[in-house]
Amino acid sequence: MATCFRLRSCLAAHLPPAPLSRRLRRRAPIRGYAGGPAGLSSALLRTDSFVGGRWLSAPATFPVHDPASGAELGLVADCGVAEARAAVRAAYEAFCSWRGASAKERSSLLRKWYDLMIQNKDDLAKIITAESGKPLKEAQGEILYSANFLEWFSEEARRIYGDIIYTPAKDRRALVLKQPLGVAAVITPWNFPSAMITRKVGAALAAGCSVVVKPAEDTPFSALALAELADQAGIPPGVYNVIPCSRKKAKEVGEALCTDPLVSKISFTGSTATGKVLLHHAANSVKRVSMELGGHAPFIVFDSANVDQATCVCSNRFLVQRGIHDSFVKKFAEAIKTNLRVGNGFEERTTQGPLINEKAVEKVEKHVSDAVSKGATVVTGGKRHQVGKNFFEPTLLSNVTQNMLCSQEETFGPLAPVVKFDTEEEAVAIANATDVGLAGYFYSQDPAQIWRVAERLEVGMVGVNEGLISSVECPFGGVKQSGLGREGSKYGIDEYLELKYVCFGGL
Repeated sequence: MATCFRLRSCLAAHLPPAPLSRRLRRRAPIRGYAGGPAGLSSALLRTDSFVGGRWLSAPATFPVHDPASGAELGLVADCGVAEARAAVRAAYEAFCSWRGASAKERSSLLRKWYDLMIQNKDDLAKIITAESGKPLKEAQGEILYSANFLEWFSEEARRIYGDIIYTPAKDRRALVLKQPLGVAAVITPWNFPSAMITRKVGAALAAGCSVVVKPAEDTPFSALALAELADQAGIPPGVYNVIPCSRKKAKEVGEALCTDPLVSKISFTGSTATGKVLLHHAANSVKRVSMELGGHAPFIVFDSANVDQATCVCSNRFLVQRGIHDSFVKKFAEAIKTNLRVGNGFEERTTQGPLINEKAVEKVEKHVSDAVSKGATVVTGGKRHQVGKNFFEPTLLSNVTQNMLCSQEETFGPLAPVVKFDTEEEAVAIANATDVGLAGYFYSQDPAQIWRVAERLEVGMVGVNEGLISSVECPFGGVKQSGLGREGSKYGIDEYLELKYVCFGGL
């Protein structure tokens, strides 16, 4: 999953007559809007589930709060197992028609969805900030990133190619077809509540699959806003479904989605522990699975690095070579104090918002306390911020060792632990001494060293002299216990396709 915090210091063709969307569409009455705080679009802030092209209430609701202020944003439909299975049935019925839509038509509808996201980008960004606390500028960046996945996969929809294989027999031809898997259950996290959906759903719909999305209980409004825009774009009923649920029901709903015989594919982004549980459920019916799980991204700074450039990154743990360690720590601390502004995400100067909830704050406190008790030094920060209960000071630790919790597990908060090392071999060994491997970063000006380290890091993605590496054109995913499969890029659509070999004889 994406990591803790970022320093800002560095820095349409016509469709054929009677298209599928028009043949299947059933407009439902508009209902279930959240009141929401001032400034949020009432047209996009939906509270009901979206199933089969209809906005449906549930027997119960659950509150969603602004993590910055604690204010209630709205009461959202609390879907359970019955609602999950109904959504799967609606998705399966839609799949039976959607799979037959031409690639051009799927492409056109995804492009319309993208266009609507761009038209509503400011309102969508405000929803992200309200429900996740993310600074508005970052939320605006996420919406563009999120929309770009729809644009990318609208183009990839028309590039699903098969093969013709010539066999030794003269009277036979072998064909390889690529066909959509079926219904995909999509389970997404709170930290990128829009982009994690479109990165999965864009690929699924482009391939001809239908989807049921279960968003994180902390951030359901982004998924529901996307449903409203999908509906406006003409995505057929049942092709995109959203079933929000509370934390209390998340386990049973996840199990229902993973065990339903009508579901052919599971795509999940979240913790490794939860991923293992979902894998267990999916294994009983041998479903296709894609997972982007926890990471513990190392950021290595070698003596040859440009220290000024190397203090701009999203990372979990910093490994700094002895020769520049003290200089790096000093400049890092200065950058934090000068450029990070903690506050409400809607305030213009804010660069670091709140953590998602109190539990997340407690984890940061635990990691800091553990490190200090074992000899780490707090260079700056180290405690809750006075702004509010979900805020924590951006914290830099030095003298960090491998036996500390912050070196062993993902903090998911504004904590930067710095580990000193002597040799390249030592740095790579420390970086790889974990059972996860999502991303890794390092700074060096030595070409030979760059090749060696890039190849030896046990991660799915490597940033060399660059901390921001995500792009819709490039494959995103990890190795070891950081997940299975890849998202985005030309490879992402293959996660929703299966190969069929056809032997054509008698020629």
